[in-house]
Amino acid sequence: MIFAVCGGDERLARLARLLLEDGHRVRVFALEGAPLPEGARGCAAAAEAVSGADCAVLPLPALSARGLLNAPLAAEPHCAGELFGAAAPGQVFCAGMVGDELRSLADRSGARLFDYNAREEFQAVNAVATAEGAIGTLLRGTERTLWGRRVLVIGRGRLGRALAPRLRALGAEVCVSSRTAGERAWTEADGCLAADTRALSGLMGGFDIVINTVPALVLTAARLAELPEGALVLDLASRPGGTDFEAARAFGLRAEAAPGLPGKWSPETAAEALRSAVYNILEEVRQ
Repeated sequence: MIFAVCGGDERLARLARLLLEDGHRVRVFALEGAPLPEGARGCAAAAEAVSGADCAVLPLPALSARGLLNAPLAAEPHCAGELFGAAAPGQVFCAGMVGDELRSLADRSGARLFDYNAREEFQAVNAVATAEGAIGTLLRGTERTLWGRRVLVIGRGRLGRALAPRLRALGAEVCVSSRTAGERAWTEADGCLAADTRALSGLMGGFDIVINTVPALVLTAARLAELPEGALVLDLASRPGGTDFEAARAFGLRAEAAPGLPGKWSPETAAEALRSAVYNILEEVRQ
């Protein structure tokens, strides 16, 4: 098969190598800053990469905050419309975090667009990779161990469920907040403390580290003001995040947004998960 690997970070550069090792032909576009494997064909234009390809793979997230192709390693910015403008009707595109804008481009071109980030087999690996990257970020950002620290994880989604037991295994005292009684019951069954995300005010002063996984404003100025001096805030949520960073700076807190951790800390594992999800999508398309 012919794959067009377009944009993205180190994950997609590693994906290109994995696809080549599997015997596929690979074209790459908007990855000029990445060390590409021997055998990958670098393309100067989107049409050169996409035309005739069996599958085009776009990054996670597919679009940047400015609405352009998410391509931090590209020599210059590119619009996603360049890719879909070269697409043939029925051509398969796989992308992460597909929104209305990207869906509209695909619909106009007649391309078949699939969101690999919506697949459980990808989400599971991505959550573990993000959790490990978060722990690495915390260890890098503090001079103390995680052992004995009081940590609040906001949100009990896939990432929260992957992160909490790993923090607990390192000796942290972990509290996980969620919105439903059922989720809080499962949190306690897992051996962690539980809190209601809607009722965190008045509780924040008890934590040394706060990790947000919810893509909505939960760490407001009022809640951040409760945190003790020297507290560390790590926001792992997708755009726009869930932290009032301006307020955090005003209060002298150490607050950091940490998107794309799998690509930074474990690009090989992330690329393997992406390859598996893309192969599964293509298998389902053929059925």
